[in-house]
Amino acid sequence: MAEYEKIVLVTRKTRLAELVERFNTRSQARFYLEHAGQDFEDYAREDDTYRRALDGLRGMLDFGLPVQQVDRALVPTFLFTGKELVVTVGQDGLVANVAKYVGTQPLVGVNPDPARIDGVLLPFGVDSARVAVRHVLEERARFREVTLAEAVLSDGQRLLGFNDLFLGARTHVSARYTLHHERRAESQSSSGIIVSTGAGSSGWLSSVFTLARGLTEATGGTPGETWRMAWEDPRLAFVVREPFISRHSAASMVGGFVSAETELQVESRMPTGGVIFSDGVEEDFLAFNAGTTARVRPAAQRARLVVH
Repeated sequence: MAEYEKIVLVTRKTRLAELVERFNTRSQARFYLEHAGQDFEDYAREDDTYRRALDGLRGMLDFGLPVQQVDRALVPTFLFTGKELVVTVGQDGLVANVAKYVGTQPLVGVNPDPARIDGVLLPFGVDSARVAVRHVLEERARFREVTLAEAVLSDGQRLLGFNDLFLGARTHVSARYTLHHERRAESQSSSGIIVSTGAGSSGWLSSVFTLARGLTEATGGTPGETWRMAWEDPRLAFVVREPFISRHSAASMVGGFVSAETELQVESRMPTGGVIFSDGVEEDFLAFNAGTTARVRPAAQRARLVVH
């Protein structure tokens, strides 16, 4: 049997748990969501399902080894010694978040909620997790080795990526840089560079292709055709940047036009961190978290620019 000192169980906060942290109590979180017209029970069901899965999983990991539970937020500072068997219970992204920190240690990905979570990186359910862990301990497990991405700076600093690396500006403003590849160099300005691994090629990278295809269809253009609106056009144009298709998300509305008669409404489902800002000024923003709906349309006020 392989020698492990403990099992590390990596968890993540649910949307409801994050809202309770924000509003201090569950009842206050309920009041906020229901006052905004959102279904609190959907958040509660998700939270209950995750808690039941976690409780069941803890009971199945009794192999005579200590089980240490670690929240995802603590993983970057957690000291992995190489003697841990790591189990993640959460969404696919949790596996990607953890994998780059555990070295070559085995990682068992558990899907706590198959009805909500795609589980591309989560081959085991709660019921099958015990067998998977036992096979690792008995050195009978099968592995799939995933290539990671690495970035190393001139001062020696190093960063790994499971799905991809993003090189660009912190905000939405354009990034400017010079790209060197295959004996060629080019100065560029873009929203950034995505460097994807094979594991990540079905994620962020795929959304780039989804956007290009959907936007071309929405505007009636053809690949390579330059498209723009006049300054005086009374409409707005919207584009969903890098949309991702999953069990609970679609990408049929990736772009279109907004007018005074056909406004755009957006309802936030982000527990925290949602913002709306304009013209690249992130310091002056509107909070856009769960329970908030934004309505977007052309303003009655017009700017008057002096031109030649």
